[in-house]
Amino acid sequence: MEYATWPIEQEIIYMKPTLFIRLFTLSALSFSLGSCTDLDVDIKSQLTEFPDSERAAEAILADVYAAYRGAMGRDHWMAQTLSADEAVSVSMGTDWFDGGRYREFHLHNWNADNGLLPSIWNDASTGITLANNAIALFGEDKEKLTAPARAIRAYYYFILMDNFGAAPLITGPVDAVPARSSRAEICRFIEAELLAVKDLLPTTVSVATYGKATKYMAEALLAKLYLNWAVYTATDVANYNPSTQNEKLNDVVAMCDQIISSGQFNLTSHKFMAKFRPDNGYQVKDFIFAIPYDREKQQGMTYSRFWIHRSAQNQFATLPQSVGGTFRVLPSYLEKFNLAGDERNASYIGGKQYYWSNYTEDKTRPFLIRTSKRGIDQDYNAADADAQFDWHLETTKEITLRSDGAATLNVGNDQKGRSMGYRSIKFYMDVAVTSANQRNQSNDVPVFRYADILLMKAEAILRGAAATNGQTAQSLINQIRTYVNAPVLTAAPNLQDLLDERAREFADESWRRNDLIRYGKFEDNWGFRSLYPAGMSEKFRRIFPVPTTVLNVNTHWQQNPGY
Repeated sequence: MEYATWPIEQEIIYMKPTLFIRLFTLSALSFSLGSCTDLDVDIKSQLTEFPDSERAAEAILADVYAAYRGAMGRDHWMAQTLSADEAVSVSMGTDWFDGGRYREFHLHNWNADNGLLPSIWNDASTGITLANNAIALFGEDKEKLTAPARAIRAYYYFILMDNFGAAPLITGPVDAVPARSSRAEICRFIEAELLAVKDLLPTTVSVATYGKATKYMAEALLAKLYLNWAVYTATDVANYNPSTQNEKLNDVVAMCDQIISSGQFNLTSHKFMAKFRPDNGYQVKDFIFAIPYDREKQQGMTYSRFWIHRSAQNQFATLPQSVGGTFRVLPSYLEKFNLAGDERNASYIGGKQYYWSNYTEDKTRPFLIRTSKRGIDQDYNAADADAQFDWHLETTKEITLRSDGAATLNVGNDQKGRSMGYRSIKFYMDVAVTSANQRNQSNDVPVFRYADILLMKAEAILRGAAATNGQTAQSLINQIRTYVNAPVLTAAPNLQDLLDERAREFADESWRRNDLIRYGKFEDNWGFRSLYPAGMSEKFRRIFPVPTTVLNVNTHWQQNPGY
C-alpha cells in the first residue's frame, strides 16, 4: 500500500524539544523506589544543596515524563487497538504468530502471560515511582514544584486503573508494597490530585511546556475520568451497564469549557493528516498533551512498522530495515470512513498502489513488484506458475484466512496474503529513519487533543449534561466535521453517531477500547471474534489481568476476577 509509495520527506525545519533521559533497568517489582535508593537515607542528603528552582525541577522531571514513552510507542497502542474493533494483527505463514500474543487481543482470550501486558504495568509503575521520588526531593511543601509530578503521576495511575483496575496506591517511600486499592479508590484519588494541582500548573502553551503537565492537560484528564466515571466506580467491571447514571456529566462539561474558554487550542492550525507526520510537535494547536518521539534521542515509537506492506522491505531505499506488515484495518471499521470529502478518509489506503511525492500519490508511477502467479497465490500450480512479470501492487479491503489459518490468523505469506486489508497511514512513517535508528519514528503521539474535548462535551450533553455557552452536541460535532471538510449534521445526533465520529477522528490513537467499554460494545462481534465465542460474553475482560511477572513478586496480591 504505502510501502514503496512512501514519499521522500522534504527537509524538516522544526527541531523537536529534546528531553534528556536516563535509561533504567526495570525489575519485576515495578513499584520499588528505583535506581539504588536507600530507604533509610534522606533523599535530599544526597545533595549538599538542593537547587530549588523551576529549571532544576524540569531537569528532574524529565525522567518522569519519559517513563511511559516505550509502552505508548508499542505495547500500549497494540493492546488498545487490537482488543478493539479497529484492526487485527495477522500472521503470514509462520511469521509473526509470536506465541499468539497479538491473536489473543483480537479474539479476547488473553491471559496473564501475554507478552504485551508487562510493559504497560511496569512503565506506568516506574513513572509513579519516579514522580514520588521527585516529590520527595522537592519537598511536599513546594506545591508549585511538585504540581507537575503529581499531575503526571495521576496520569500514570489512570493508565493502571483503566487497564488493570485495582492498583497499589503509593505516594511516597515504602518498606513494602501495600495491597491494591480498588479501582474506585484509585479513580477518586486521581480526581482529588488533579483538582488540588491543576491551578498550580502552567497555563502557557509553548515549546517550553510541550509534552509536560499543564493546567489544560489536568483538565483534559479530568474530563476523560469524569466521562468514564460510571465505568471506574462500578462495584465490578462486569456489572457496568452503559445505561448507568453518571453523576459527573456536568463536570465533564465544566472541564471541557475551561479548555475551550482558554483560547489556547484550535482545530485548524494544521490539516488533519499533517498533524500526525514526523515533523509534528508543539505547533499543532490541537495537541493538549502529547508524548514526544525522535528517531535518535526520544525513541520507542514504531507504529508504521506494523502497518507497512511486507513487500516494501527490500523495494524502496528509504526502508532500510525489516517491517512487520501484520496490522490490517477491519472492513467493518473501514466502513465508518464514508463521509464525502472527509479528510479523515485518507487515514487508510488500499487498492492499487503508486509512488508518492510529498504525501501525494503519483498516478503516473505505479508501484510494480517483480513476481509470479505462484508468488501472488502460493496455491497456484498451473504450468505458468513461476513465470516472472511485473505486478501492480493492489491491496483488498477483505481479510480472508487460509484453510489452516484459524489457529494462527494466518493469511499466507504470498502477495495475496500480504495485500489483504487496508493500512493506516495516519502516523505516516519517518522515511528519514536509518538502520542505526532501529525503526524508531519521530511522530509525536497525542494523548489529549482539542478535538477530543469537543466530542467529550458533546457526549456528556447527549448523556444528560446541561448544555452551556450555546453549544449543542450537534454544533460541537459540526466543528469537527467542518475542519475536516466533511458534511455537517443537519439533525440532532444520537450516541451511535457520536461513537462513529470518535472512530473517524481518533483511529490509531489508543482510545477505541476505552470508548467501546463505556458504550457497552466491547463484547460485540467483529473480525474473527467468533473463533473464540466465549470472549463475547466474558465481561471481566474489560480490564486486563495483572501480568504473571508482577504477581510472582507481589505474592500477596490476588489476580483480577475471571483470570
